[in-house]
Amino acid sequence: MRGFLVLLSTAVLAQVTQPTKTQPAPTRPKTSASPASTAAKTGSSATKTGSSGATKPANTAKNSATVTPANMTDEQKTIYALGLSVARSISQFDLSPAELDIVKQAIADAAAGKPAVPIETWGPKIQAFAQERGQRVAEREKAESTAYLAKAAAEPDVLKTESGLIYKELVPGTGASPKATDAVKVNYRGTLVNGQEFDSSYARNAPAEFALNRVIPCWTEGVQKMKVGGKARLVCPAQIAYGDRGQPGIPGGAALIFEIELLDIVAGTPQ
Repeated sequence: MRGFLVLLSTAVLAQVTQPTKTQPAPTRPKTSASPASTAAKTGSSATKTGSSGATKPANTAKNSATVTPANMTDEQKTIYALGLSVARSISQFDLSPAELDIVKQAIADAAAGKPAVPIETWGPKIQAFAQERGQRVAEREKAESTAYLAKAAAEPDVLKTESGLIYKELVPGTGASPKATDAVKVNYRGTLVNGQEFDSSYARNAPAEFALNRVIPCWTEGVQKMKVGGKARLVCPAQIAYGDRGQPGIPGGAALIFEIELLDIVAGTPQ
C-alpha cells in the first residue's frame, strides 16, 4: 500500500491541469515543436514548398524516436516514472483522451513560458472540478463493485462478515493469529474489480510490514482471521477500504481485492 501514496503538491497539480486554446498535442509522448517555432524560415528543413509555391510544414513526427525501456538511460527512466506519478495523481479527474491532450499541451506551454490561460484565474477552479469528477467516478465504481461483490459472496467457502468483508482462505496457516494491535509481515497483491493491479509487494521483491491498527479497516479485520504461514483473499467494499475519496491509482467507490500471505507477526510498530 506504500506504492500509491505519492501525491503531487497543489501547485504542481494546478500546473498540469491548465486548459488551453491551442490544438491538442499528439496522444503519444513525442517531442513536438512549440507554437513559437511555427514561423519557419524560407528554405528551412522544417518546411516544404508545394507546386503552388505555398509553404507547408514538414512531417517531423517520423523523426521522433519512440522511447522504450530498452533504450532509456537511468535518468530517462526516472523522468518516465515522474510521468507515471503525474498520471496516477490526476486519475481522480477521469480525463478523456482529448482532455489528456489538453493537459499535455498545458505542460508544454508552461515549459515554454507561454501558458494559454492565467493560472491565477483558472487554478482556483480545480478543487471543485476534482470533486465533481470524483463523484462521477465513485458512482460508476460503486455500480461495478456491487455486481462484483455479489458474485464474490456467492463463491463456495467464503465468509462474509457484518462489515461487508468477503474472506476466503486460500492456504491454511499453522502459526498464531495476529491481534489488531500487532504489526505483521506480509506479501500481498492489490487489484481492482477489473483485474488492474494497483499495488504489490511481489513487484517490489520485498515483503511489507504494517501495524494492523494503521491500515484500512478491511485489513485490520481480515488479517486477524489469518494464521502465520497462511494465504487468504480479502474482498473489501469501498466503505471498509478508501470510501468515495479513493487514493492515487484507486478510484473512489472502488471495491478492492487483496491476496495476502501472512509471513510473520513482528514486535513493535514499523516506522
